[in-house]
Amino acid sequence: MNGEILTGVERNSAQSRRAFLKFCAGVAATLGLPAEAEAAIVQTLGAGHRPAVIWLHFADCTGCTESMLVSEHPALDKLILELVSLDYHETLFAGSGYQAEVMRKASMAANKGKYLLVVEGAIPAGDGGIYCKIGGQTAIELLNECAKDAAAVIALGSCASWGGVPSTQPNPTGCVGVNEIWKGPVVNIPGCPPNPYNFLSTVIHYITYGRLPDLDHQVRPKFAYSRLIHENCERRPHFDNGRFAGQFGDAGHRSGWCLYKLGCKGPETYANCPSVLFGDAGGGCWPVGTGHPCIGCTEKGIGFEKPIHALAELKFVTSPAFYPRIVEEQGKGVGVASVAVLAGGVGVAVGASIAMAKNLGNGHKSENLPNDNSEDESEDPPDCEE
Repeated sequence: MNGEILTGVERNSAQSRRAFLKFCAGVAATLGLPAEAEAAIVQTLGAGHRPAVIWLHFADCTGCTESMLVSEHPALDKLILELVSLDYHETLFAGSGYQAEVMRKASMAANKGKYLLVVEGAIPAGDGGIYCKIGGQTAIELLNECAKDAAAVIALGSCASWGGVPSTQPNPTGCVGVNEIWKGPVVNIPGCPPNPYNFLSTVIHYITYGRLPDLDHQVRPKFAYSRLIHENCERRPHFDNGRFAGQFGDAGHRSGWCLYKLGCKGPETYANCPSVLFGDAGGGCWPVGTGHPCIGCTEKGIGFEKPIHALAELKFVTSPAFYPRIVEEQGKGVGVASVAVLAGGVGVAVGASIAMAKNLGNGHKSENLPNDNSEDESEDPPDCEE
């Protein structure tokens, strides 16, 4: 009997070890690090070094924390008991009030210069910050106090990164992002909510290498925010071939066509949503994958500010106005000479798009879906015949 129990314990231990190694490999891949980085992550996390984390909440909906609660690799209990020491978190704390504030100050004193500060929510800065107080301190005072001795400051979510929903007009409480108040180094991890694995990978990179990952001009980790959503979207082939949903529930929408004309902001939004996905629920589990246009929540000036129905500004791609129609009859198109004239006048990219229209027109029969309406189609290519 004892032998059977011991064998079971050993088996569980081996399974846990494999799961740990898979997690470390996944983090290295997410960060875009070379293969040898996996060993460094394994060694660092395996050594049991757990950095203290102070997690503040200001003007927020707690969605960033909620996204952490549903992550599974690692699960929350493994995160706060094995990877980090979560010394202050208003939502997850058992204690509250005076007891919680005493714990925060004790952790800050014991880990001066070594703890990580995570800020969730925008900072209400209007009228001296009177619209948000915790333990008798305004959000401004509390942020400055905690950031002063932190090893790194992470603004988690769009609200903390640049103001998010609370900062939209008319913004009566004067909400702003963390870096509008704290003038020291800050790393932004925007999203509403942000992907928990972008946060976890950032923290693990810091634990392993003693520094934050490379950041872009908006101080976002490049491993997560260096590419447009549009580049990795599973609906991109439909965009390239001029197939667009015209309204929710139409034949194109049901068939998985591109959501650009429904206001998708993927062509102007930088994030890894199509690659990392959300909720550990399998493939397609992200807004566009479930049929809703991207709202650009990771981009300041787009998320919660640009109307949802407004067309995205195309970056590095040709406007769909110059793509072939959804229904392009055989033998229709423009001549090579017309393409050359157009390319010389308004750019090679546009001329190439017209060439694509010609090729599609000659090479494919009309594509008709049932119950299509004429308003669901792309705009016709410009008339370029001489």
